[in-house]
Amino acid sequence: MNAFPIRPAVAEDLAAIQRIYAHHVFTGLASFEEIPPDLAEMGRRWQAIAGAGLPYVVAADAMGEIAGYAYAGPYRPRSAYRFTVEDSIYLDPRFVGKGLGRALLARLIADATASGKRQMIAVIGDSANQASIGVHKALGFEMTGTFHGIGLKFGRWVDTVLMQRGLGDGASTAPTN
Repeated sequence: MNAFPIRPAVAEDLAAIQRIYAHHVFTGLASFEEIPPDLAEMGRRWQAIAGAGLPYVVAADAMGEIAGYAYAGPYRPRSAYRFTVEDSIYLDPRFVGKGLGRALLARLIADATASGKRQMIAVIGDSANQASIGVHKALGFEMTGTFHGIGLKFGRWVDTVLMQRGLGDGASTAPTN
C-alpha cells in the first residue's frame, strides 16, 4: 500500500503546490525559473493542464499534507506534438528519498497512457541530478541527449538532460483519434 495516496490536484492544493515549487525555484536546478510564480499564476497553470484533460496529481501524507505533486503538460504547442507530453515532478524536501517521486511518475505514465498520449519527455535540469535521471531510467525512460550549459542559474551554467519513454503503442502505430 502506498504511504502517500495519489489523487488529482484540486484548487485547495494550490497553496502547498506553490510553496513546494517556490522552494525548488529558490534552491534548486530542476526549474530554470528564478522567481517563483505567485499563487494566481500557479492556479492558471494548473487550470491549463487539468482543463486540457492532462494529469496533474498530488500525493499527501497520512495527515493530508501535500508531500509532492506532478503533472504531464504539453511538450510543445504545435499540433504535431499533440500526442507527446512532458513530465514535471516536485517534492517537498521533507519527503525526498521515500519513493514518492517514482510513485508520482508511475501515476503520470499510467494516466497519460490512458488519455491516449504516445510519448513522454523528461527535461531534467542539471546533468548532475542523478536522482531524477535514475527514477526516469527505472520507469523505462531512455537518455536521448544533453544540452550543455544552456541555462544560467545561481551564477553557473547548467545542462538540461533529455529522456524519453513511449506510452502504450508509442510510435509503432498511428493514433486513432
